[in-house]
Amino acid sequence: MNGTWMIYGANGYTGELIARTAVEQGLKPILGGRNKEKIHALARELGLESRLFSLNESANVQEGLAGVDLVLHCAGPFSVTSAPMIESCIEAGVHYLDITGEIGVFEHAHAPAQSNRAQEAGVVICSGVGFDVVPTDCIALKLKELLPNATHLSLGFDSDSGISPGTYKTMLQGLSSGSAERKNGIITEFPLGTKHRFIDFGRGSRSAMAIPWGDVSTAFYTTGIPNINTWIPMPTYKILGARLMKWLKPILAKPMLQRILRTWVDKSITGPNEEARKNSPAYIWGEATTATGEKRTVRIQTANVYSLTVYGALAITTRLLERDLPGGSYTPATLFGSELIEQLPGSGSFQIE
Repeated sequence: MNGTWMIYGANGYTGELIARTAVEQGLKPILGGRNKEKIHALARELGLESRLFSLNESANVQEGLAGVDLVLHCAGPFSVTSAPMIESCIEAGVHYLDITGEIGVFEHAHAPAQSNRAQEAGVVICSGVGFDVVPTDCIALKLKELLPNATHLSLGFDSDSGISPGTYKTMLQGLSSGSAERKNGIITEFPLGTKHRFIDFGRGSRSAMAIPWGDVSTAFYTTGIPNINTWIPMPTYKILGARLMKWLKPILAKPMLQRILRTWVDKSITGPNEEARKNSPAYIWGEATTATGEKRTVRIQTANVYSLTVYGALAITTRLLERDLPGGSYTPATLFGSELIEQLPGSGSFQIE
C-alpha cells in the first residue's frame, strides 16, 4: 500500500477496533485525536506514531495532517467534527473518509461547495465507509443495475448487534428530531413511527419502521433514484411508542439534558465485545420498484455491524491509497462498485429476486 494515513479519533470504540485490526493486517496508521492519555497509550501498545490536535484551530489541524495522504475520520459526533476536518483535508490535499451515519453530514460532503473544491484539489471525499452505508449502498447500486428505470428504492437491515458509546451518543442527539425519507429528490421529514410495513430482511417477515438512515442521502448520489426510504425491524408496540416521542422532542433537545445523557453513556456503555460481534451477523435488504410496478429485491448477510465497519473502512482505505482516482465526493459503491460488500470478510453473496 502506498501512502501515509491517519485514524483520527482512534481513542473511540470503533476507532480503536480499526486501529487494532489494521496492525493485525500489517498496516501502520498514524493515530490522531485530542485525548492525550488514550491516544498515546494505544499508540505505545501498538507501536504506532501518534499526533495530538483538536479541530478547533485550522493551523493546528494543518500541522497535524503534515505528510498525511489520507484521513480515516472516526471522531464523532460527526455533525460537529466532519465539516472542519473535510475543510482541512481539502486545503491540505488529503483524502477524507469517515464512518458517519448522519444524513446532514452526507449532504454536506456531497454539496457542490465541497465536491467541486475536492475535485480541483484532487481530493477524494467519501463519508460512510462503515456499516452505514457500505452494505446498503452496495445493494442500492446492485438494484439500480438490475432495474435501471427504478423510481422508488427501499433499504434496510436487521441485526442483534450491541451499540457502541459513539453510536449511542448520535442516537441521543437525534432524539429531538423525527424520521426522514427522500421524495422526488428532496429529503423530507416526518414523525418517527408513522410509517411501517412488514419486511423479510433475511430471516423471515417482521414488522418494520421507517427510520432516518444515511442512505436517504447517499443512495440518491449512488443511483439517482428520487424516492428513497430506509427501514429496521421493530415490534408493533415499539413503533407505537416511537410515535409518542414527538411529544418529548422539546425536552430531549435541551442542552442540559443532552449533556447529562452523554455523561451517562460515557460511564455506562462499553460497546459489544468480540464474542458478541462474532455471533451477531447483519441481514441487509433492498427493494426497487418502477413506475409501472416492476420490482426487484436483493438481500445479503454480512458480518456484525461493527466488524463490517472495520472491514469496510480498511478495505476502502487501502484501495484508495493504491489507486489514483479523480477528486470529488463519492459514496462507497460509486468508488468501488456494488460487489465491494461481497468481497468483505463475513459477507455472503447477493440473493436476488
